[in-house]
Amino acid sequence: MTVEIPVDGRAARSARTRAAVVDALLTLLEEGELRPTVGRIAERAGISARSVYVHFDDLDDLFAAAAHRQTERFGSLVEDVPAGAPLADRVDAFVRSRARVLEAIAPVRRAALLHEPFLPALARLLDAARGHERREVEHAFAPELATLKADTRRRVCAALDVATGWPAWETLRTHHGLSPAVARRTMTETVHAIVNRRRDS
Repeated sequence: MTVEIPVDGRAARSARTRAAVVDALLTLLEEGELRPTVGRIAERAGISARSVYVHFDDLDDLFAAAAHRQTERFGSLVEDVPAGAPLADRVDAFVRSRARVLEAIAPVRRAALLHEPFLPALARLLDAARGHERREVEHAFAPELATLKADTRRRVCAALDVATGWPAWETLRTHHGLSPAVARRTMTETVHAIVNRRRDS
């Protein structure tokens, strides 16, 4: 005999509304509204502005939820870099994956950085994301980094992190006006230049 567990209708509705608010915020950010008001978010979600604060403590709570949703949406874009592959293959795989993710998250990352100084929970999530990106660099180029003295290894890791992070991608795409393909090729060339000039000085 199958026992059916009753579903709490209110909890389900609350979860749907919460998801609708997060989706509304992400949609507005992707459309270029970097600082949407609670009223705009509520309007897009189809609820009252007052209801937003029923489901979220404040904007920090809402932006943190949106950041988590971003991770869920684009996590599948990350490509594993084969540890034992030749350097050229690892560079290609790493930059291809990084460029794909950075291009996908661009509108929301711009808004997140704008709000970061004022929203502590969002700031912590962005700091965690940066740490994850640094660890991806260390993993992808572990064989080359392992041959370096500690001080040099730290400098090379920092250089690779800077060359492949969001600010570099934004500069290539927005300030230099490069296409995604050309920006990716430029990033690839920069990574090769850094890794191949890795001897202690």
